[in-house]
Amino acid sequence: MAFPLQGEDTCQHLLPTPLPNPYWIGFTDNLARELGIALDASGLPKDPRWLEVLSGNTLEANEHRFIDPIATVYSGHQFGVWAGQLGDGRAILLGDLAGYEVQLKGSGITPYSRMGDGRAVLRSSIREFLCSEAMHALGIPTSRALAVTGSKKPVMRETLETAAVCTRLAPSFIRVGHFEHFAAARSIEHLTALANYLLEYHYQDCRSAKDPYLALFIAISERTANLVAQWQAVGFCHGVLNSDNISALGLTIDYGPFGFLDRFQMDHICNHSDSQGRYAYHRQPQIMHWNMACLAGAMLPLLEPRYGSEDAQKHLQEALEEFPTIYRAAWLRQFRSKLGLFREDDGDLHLAESLLQLMHDNRVDFTNTFRALAHLNRNQLIQSNGLRDHFLNREAFDRWMQSYADRIAQEGHSDHERQEQMLRVNPKFILRNYLAQAAIEKAQNDDFSEVKRLLVILQNPYAEQSEYETYAAPPPPELENIELSCSS
Repeated sequence: MAFPLQGEDTCQHLLPTPLPNPYWIGFTDNLARELGIALDASGLPKDPRWLEVLSGNTLEANEHRFIDPIATVYSGHQFGVWAGQLGDGRAILLGDLAGYEVQLKGSGITPYSRMGDGRAVLRSSIREFLCSEAMHALGIPTSRALAVTGSKKPVMRETLETAAVCTRLAPSFIRVGHFEHFAAARSIEHLTALANYLLEYHYQDCRSAKDPYLALFIAISERTANLVAQWQAVGFCHGVLNSDNISALGLTIDYGPFGFLDRFQMDHICNHSDSQGRYAYHRQPQIMHWNMACLAGAMLPLLEPRYGSEDAQKHLQEALEEFPTIYRAAWLRQFRSKLGLFREDDGDLHLAESLLQLMHDNRVDFTNTFRALAHLNRNQLIQSNGLRDHFLNREAFDRWMQSYADRIAQEGHSDHERQEQMLRVNPKFILRNYLAQAAIEKAQNDDFSEVKRLLVILQNPYAEQSEYETYAAPPPPELENIELSCSS
């Protein structure tokens, strides 16, 4: 069952709005094979009806028929303010396929579209398609993207654009916002059904706990803390961490105005609509903790019958207070690994934080700094090397490198072992905004070759791929400040 709740107060049954004269823009062939979709020699579905299915024009292909598409209702906090009822305003859940829920984003108006048109545009659809698969290849929990289809149908945003549909998949699209909605509606029945569904299908280990609902909250919070630590370790900024955009499975979902860091700035803001910097890079852990507080408040009614209101709040508060501890431990594991450190040392936190401060002060490229560090042997760490030239404060760089070299010497591992470890976790390729923009501009002129090329590169982010060396370069100065907003 794709969604555990039925009834007009939980979801609406409807068909996607057809996309006129659709065509393929991007397609993830390896994911399609996992789903059991037969492909031709070009890597596209043999059954041409898949183009129509993934554009919202029909429900049947390859002997698979989606029976009952729905849009679901949820609520949430947007930029810290309660927004009330929201919901799938331009996404329609087709149904299940090979263990995934299949959702079409940009497939037309739903009862939750409010003043929107229910459509997505080409640029945002390409960005979500590419980043979903890039994050998966980086080993970060995420929704997946099977395809982007496009049309010449005009869509008005700040300017006139064209429509597109992104097919995204996840084991479940249940959000913190679903819990918030039914808590606000005082619907214990629906809250219970949501929690029981997650326990049955996604958090089976919690079912045998003394209190499965409390264990469920703890597990969701732990997954979320680990997720944001992984984001920080690759320099990923989500951009819109509203509670309705937070997965109950600890997945990265709802790719809007996201961005990977180029020149490292701790307070980088990737969404120009975020005028207060609420979702800046360095605030993401704090905001995800805040979102878990929203979830705790929404799940409180599930614990009150067992404990009473006061004790239920106490148990949830105690669990919530563990979030920073879990996050810090996960963050330190990530950065130890990035620095090629195999065992724990009390000074590792200072070593990692002082490097990031040095990178911030000197505005060096986040991804390339760690990748370059992975290629240095012990002698190069304390001698002149190319990485040093990227830092304006060479003396501070030399001091840090000496500390790092001293720490490496304590490990007892060979250069090869350390470098091999570092190259496995420090990517060479990320979806930089200027690369995505170049692919979008070509696609707007009906050339989808760059979307395909970027997908190939990003599916192997840790490999050298020397033939694509230029794609590892930071943006030229004139393309450093591409602005992104929530409009899509």
